[in-house]
Amino acid sequence: MLDGVALDPLVHFAMPRVLVLFAHPRLEKSRTNRALLSRVPKHKHITFRDLYEHYPDFNIDIGREQQLLLQHDIIVWHHPLYWYSAPPLLKQWIDLVLTFGWAYGPDGRALVGKAVQAVLTTGGADVAYTKEGFHGWTMEEFLRPLQRTATLCGMRWNDPFVVHGTNKLSQAELEGYAERYAALLLDLAWDAGGTAGALGHGALDDRIKQSNR
Repeated sequence: MLDGVALDPLVHFAMPRVLVLFAHPRLEKSRTNRALLSRVPKHKHITFRDLYEHYPDFNIDIGREQQLLLQHDIIVWHHPLYWYSAPPLLKQWIDLVLTFGWAYGPDGRALVGKAVQAVLTTGGADVAYTKEGFHGWTMEEFLRPLQRTATLCGMRWNDPFVVHGTNKLSQAELEGYAERYAALLLDLAWDAGGTAGALGHGALDDRIKQSNR
């Protein structure tokens, strides 16, 4: 029995592999992201990759990155919100790695069935990302280009995990977010494997929404 769903004891589910693609050009200045990274689980099904560490010259190894995508089931885009979007290296990664005929287009089906999990940090409070707030749009609306990038490639887009108000977080609040981030990664490594068809993704999305509160 799993979350109220009876599973055949003879069926064995393979845990999916999670690839965390982290992109922050000034990590040394980000107390919040350093805290989140400190809690990334050391787990055989979770691969962490710091894009700015691997590609300080922006010379991305497209073949290697595509190989990694094929080897994983869940792709985490972890980055700060820069001008309502991703930092330049992650944007370049998307532009170069997700190629026509491989990731999308008539014959581009390499990523179909995988999932993207956005993990973002921003200095703005959550109330600022509302119709009536300072920015005038919701976070979900600002992330539509990234969402469409994922769905164009046949990947599922999970509800984003967002840490708001990073400049004003107490140490206790910061540690709480870091713990929830670690739990999210472990949830992804479990929920998306095999059981997805039986359980759906609503339970995971609900937990992400609760973490964002």
